[in-house]
Parts: sequence; structure tokens; C-alpha cells
Amino acid sequence: MGDVKKWGSEDFWGLGYEFDPQWLLTPAQQEIQEKLIALCHSTLRENAIESDKQLLFPRKNFEALAEQGLLGLLVPKELGGLGENHVAAAMVVETIARYGCPSTAMCYTMHIGAVAAAMLRYHESDVIQDIMRRIDSDCLVGTLSYSDPETGSHFWYPISSRAERAEDGWKVMKKASWTTSGGFADWYIVQTTSPDFAGDYSNLSCFLILGDEILSDPANWDGLGLRGNQSGPIKVDDVTIPEERLVGPVGDGASSNDEAVDPFFLLCSSSCWNGISMGLIDIAKRHTTQKKHVDVGMRVCDYPTIQDYVGEAIIDTNTARALVFQMAQGMDKVTDNCDWSIHADTSVLPRADMLHWMWQVKFAAAKNVAHVSDKMLHACGGTGYKPALGIERYLRDGKAGWVMGPTNEVLRQFVGKSALLGFDSLDYWNQSVNERVLHNEIKKLDTEAKKKLAEELLAE
Repeated sequence: MGDVKKWGSEDFWGLGYEFDPQWLLTPAQQEIQEKLIALCHSTLRENAIESDKQLLFPRKNFEALAEQGLLGLLVPKELGGLGENHVAAAMVVETIARYGCPSTAMCYTMHIGAVAAAMLRYHESDVIQDIMRRIDSDCLVGTLSYSDPETGSHFWYPISSRAERAEDGWKVMKKASWTTSGGFADWYIVQTTSPDFAGDYSNLSCFLILGDEILSDPANWDGLGLRGNQSGPIKVDDVTIPEERLVGPVGDGASSNDEAVDPFFLLCSSSCWNGISMGLIDIAKRHTTQKKHVDVGMRVCDYPTIQDYVGEAIIDTNTARALVFQMAQGMDKVTDNCDWSIHADTSVLPRADMLHWMWQVKFAAAKNVAHVSDKMLHACGGTGYKPALGIERYLRDGKAGWVMGPTNEVLRQFVGKSALLGFDSLDYWNQSVNERVLHNEIKKLDTEAKKKLAEELLAE
């Protein structure tokens, strides 16, 4: 790769490689990045405008990514994939979001999460191995469906979903409030309560559902930003699927979430927000260096205030990027460079120990993109309101970061509560009694009220 970043046949008009952590990438990853930037120039960026205006799922972009083997980025080489690692996943998502299409980057993030959940338990699964072998040649887009209409961003609590044993396999009911690529993906990893649920919401299982087994209504999707990602409700309506479409053993859902789904979703979605931040800075650089105020003989970029805006945005965004790539390297280290064979032993869960770091990664990136989008709009002034400049669309896309589950409110409480009270205090499935609160409330009752409460409890 040359030292000059190219945009087609010309030099790139945004920030050059001197502001990118290129030393973190292997030569193979730098080649992937260079080809991907070229693809963004030729295909992805123009399709992003179309997707935003017409709420179109970016299938054409996925077909272009598949031609470069990127749907199988994490798939081992023995199955025909690129056999890449966490650093590569972060770089690819950031590159798509920055130079190409944030909607495609988010759909790709969910695809990577689905691949991770599948590869975690691919070892004895012919059906998963078959999909992975054809993932690029047939452009098989995957996604995750973990949300629930009753619990919102608390996706680990699938109240509206269930699975039952059936004569021919499993009967699955799944209701999801938000599923990226819903109705457009070719295969889905869904999480439900386990067939032997018995009221224990920590007992979760994952299933592989095919596209023609999904009920959706894409026409109802109309989002503020990321308008091409088609993140609407879906339903798997008591569909009976074969035995082999259980992903991992019964009850593996919580482990799968902590080891594969959450680490990759948080890594890649954070890379998407960082890519949007860098894309905003690129656009602001192009505009402010070209726009002149003839009355004072200065370009917009000559004003110290604008320089301060851009400088702070670069520093804050590179801080968020540094944390993303540090954690990507950390997960590469504990997984032998994302070697899926280590999970043949289902008790091997090295990423799960780093999950609280990934919460911090997402919080930082989502918080930063909200700030950067506002400041780059200010830097570009009234022109920034015009869709043609690109700031407006990136600003809307970036707003999804804070509210996308786990929301930043949830994450900062997770981190603070676990630091102060221990990880057991998080109580994902609402199973631990807060005795301090309980005793404090009971002591407020008079004798008669205590007797009444005791009688009610005994009756229950």
C-alpha cells in the first residue's frame, strides 16, 4: 500500500493515513482495506444515498462485499473464508461506515455477529458448515434476532419467545421488536427461552432460522437514520425446524451471548460509530478547506474556532478508535487470533471475561459520535444542513449509537454497578433479592400492614 490514500484515481479529500492506526494492520489487512476503500468509491457510497432516500436494503452492497470475500471474513480458510481476526472485523466495519455506507456497515455488523454465533458451535454442525462454505459465492447475508417487544434493549430477556421439542426437531416462536436486515437476510440466529425453560430466564437457546421461515413487513420501516438497515419487527410463528438447527447445546444461549454475540456486536457497532465520526471529519475537512469568505480573504478552515472543532473531534475519535483496536487485539490474543477450533470444548469462553471492557468500548464510541456529528455540523455551518454535503445523513446515522441496545444508560450502570458491587449484582435475569431495599421498605409498615403482607405471601 502506498503512503497516499487514494479516492479513485485522485488523492483522498479527507484525512490521510497519517491519522489512521495503520501499524495495527497486517499487510493482508492493509490490502483488504485498500480494496474496500476502492469499492466504497466505486459502489458503496453512491448506493448509500439511494438506500437513505428510498429506505432500500443494501443488497447490492452486500453482493459487492461478497465478491471480495468479506461475508466470510471470519470464516476459517478450510471452509473457504478469509480466516481473519477481530482487528480485521473492526477495520472492515469502520471502513464501510466511513467511506461507504453506514447502513451497510450496521447490517454487516449484524452479519458478523451471526457468523460469530454460528462459528462458535460449527464444529459438529453440517448445516452451519454448508452455509459458511457458500456464504460469499451465494451472498448469504446473516443477522441476529435477539430483541423482544416486551423488554426492549434488555435483549437477554426474551419474554415473548419460546422453543419446544417437536417430533421432527424444534418448534420455535420468536417475536423481535428490532431485527436489522429483518425480512432481507438469508439466515438468522435467534435466541429464545430453552425447551426446558421452566421459568428460568437464564436458560436460553439459539436456533438457526432461514429467510423463508421469517414473517416481516419491511414496508413499515421508516427510521430517522440508518434507513437502509431495515431494522423492524419480525416473527417466527411456531415454525418447526430440524434437530440440527439448534446452534450449540440446549441452554447454550447465555454462553453464546457473552462469548460471541455481545463481544462482536459491541466491537463492530463501535467501529461503525467511529467510522461515522471519521466520515464526518473527512467531509468537514473538504468543505472548510474549500469554502472561502471573500470579504475577509479567509477560508473557513483558517478560523481558529474551526481548527479547534476539528482537532478535538480527531483526538476524541482516535481515543475511541484506540480502545476499539486495543480490545480487538486483546480478544485476538486470548483466542489464538480468532481460532474457532478452540471452542470445540464448549467450556472455553475467553471473550466472556472481557465483556465489561466491551461495554466501555461501545459507550465511548456512541457518546463520541453524537458529539462529533454536532461539532462538524457547526463547522460546516448552514451548508451542513444540505443533504448533498453528506453531514446531515451521517449525523442522523450516528444518533442510533446511543440508543442501540445495550443503550448507553444500561452500559454505564452495568460498569458502575459491577465496579462498586461486584458482577453478581447485575442480576440480568432478575433472580437476586435486594435485601437491603426489602428490609427498608418493610420497616415502614405498621403491625397491621406487616400482618397483611405476611398473609398475602403465605397465600401465594
